[in-house]
Amino acid sequence: MEVTEVLLPGVGIRYEFATARGARVGVVARRTGDTELLVYGSGDPDTPRHLLHLNRDEAEAVAEMLGAPRVAERFADLTREVPGLVSGQIEIGEHSPYRDRTLGDTRARTRTGASIVAIVRGEAVIASPTPARSLHAGDVLVVVGTEEGIAGVERIVGAV
Repeated sequence: MEVTEVLLPGVGIRYEFATARGARVGVVARRTGDTELLVYGSGDPDTPRHLLHLNRDEAEAVAEMLGAPRVAERFADLTREVPGLVSGQIEIGEHSPYRDRTLGDTRARTRTGASIVAIVRGEAVIASPTPARSLHAGDVLVVVGTEEGIAGVERIVGAV
């Protein structure tokens, strides 16, 4: 299935695709974390009809139900919106000093300026993890920041 992406500067990203039955569906992922689900009418393909407006928690719940691994991939796309901003994925290794400790213990944001925007744990994605979230070997951190910041997070968690 082909999914088109349209950057909405200052707003987020709009994804669009056609279903097997020919309906055109759009999802607007706002920078605030809110999400809008749209369907376009067949008479005017440029005029969407809002189906749902979901806040961050509701959108995360629906994403988990629908197959969360794609969510982490899409975080990387958000970095295109801001020049100089990059994203990376860092796995927590067996010997990481932060294995079985909390994300807050790493103080990664304070020390590097990079943000850990999600944790991928198996098939689940924990979007916007809180500092109290525990880290386990095999977790993959989705990090957004500068290249130096991401390398700093990698050094901190000992994943290199």
